[in-house]
Amino acid sequence: MANNAEEIKKFLRARRDAVRPSQVGLTNYPGRRVPGLRREEVAQLAGVSVDYYTRLEQGRLTSASEGVILSIAEALRLTQAETQYLRDLLRPQPRRSAEPAPPQQVRPALLRMLNGLHDQPAFVLGRRNEVLASNDLLDALFTPFNHRPPDERNLLRWMLLDPAARSLYLDWAQVTSEVVGVLRAEAGRNPHDPQIAEFVAELRAASPEFRTWWAERTVVERTWGSKRFNHPVVGRLDITYEALSLPGDPDQILFVYAGKTDDDLEKLRILASWYAQSMPRPTAAGEHTAQPQRDGADEQDARPA
Repeated sequence: MANNAEEIKKFLRARRDAVRPSQVGLTNYPGRRVPGLRREEVAQLAGVSVDYYTRLEQGRLTSASEGVILSIAEALRLTQAETQYLRDLLRPQPRRSAEPAPPQQVRPALLRMLNGLHDQPAFVLGRRNEVLASNDLLDALFTPFNHRPPDERNLLRWMLLDPAARSLYLDWAQVTSEVVGVLRAEAGRNPHDPQIAEFVAELRAASPEFRTWWAERTVVERTWGSKRFNHPVVGRLDITYEALSLPGDPDQILFVYAGKTDDDLEKLRILASWYAQSMPRPTAAGEHTAQPQRDGADEQDARPA
């Protein structure tokens, strides 16, 4: 990610352009030259001087008080996730460490929990959308993440670059753009993480959709919701999900899926049975083994996460 000053500048400008005058009670008179708000209007709405806001948006100020952050967030109609992103950008930055962050690992007790969820796909994501662990039903639903080498797993890379992912998600563009927004939030929390910067550069080079969504600077936090799939084995499948932070494991999120209806739950059971029969032997989250084959496919063609 760019340095904080540059990112502050681009983020505030993007959000300012996204707010229409009518949204904040201003008149959108004919001949107005800017698509969103002027700097003077943001300053007035936030209760700060025009000079102060101008310096902030130009990247000449790289910190602000909590009160100012909240006032600007209200003026720009920021979401909770966007407000936290702005807070992350404007917080004092610690001295950069020369040591790379240690590899993330999933606790054995959490792995056992994943393997005990037989009717619910479940997985743990790391700070760059790496699938750190997954149970068999998640692998059956998506692709065999759990059976790939650790350096070949990434949920977002798979969603962007594997045609199978585009076919699986009925709302592929919406869901994938939201995961890009999650990566944007993570980049704000870790602005000097070289691995995030390298990952962003990789995806910018490989995916035109990623370049578009990344430039929009939308910020998303994982919470809960639903997803719709068209799975090659069980057909239409709707699930609900919960994204659970793990307080004892920084930067790890546990995702648990459930069938939205009794029919969807039965399809997950069918999927689990199919996957168990496709596997050469029982496996557990964290093990690497041969990948299952779907009917009509020589080999599962999917990128790991």
